[in-house]
Amino acid sequence: MTEKAILEQIHSLPENLRLEVMHYVSFLKNKYLNCSDQPVQKKRVFGMAKGIFEMSDDFDEPLDDFKDYM
Repeated sequence: MTEKAILEQIHSLPENLRLEVMHYVSFLKNKYLNCSDQPVQKKRVFGMAKGIFEMSDDFDEPLDDFKDYM
């Protein structure tokens, strides 16, 4: 679509929908053109949580609560 065709389509819309188009364009610009403003996600490192959680030695043992079902 050319710029002229896009503008013709926008001008054919009612005022409230033109406002929605304007909001959507703003959303797209913020999302895709301001990529440097978004926080950089840190790469996950294997074993990063080591030592934070501990599993008991009997982790794999059956629970007493389920004896009736076994």
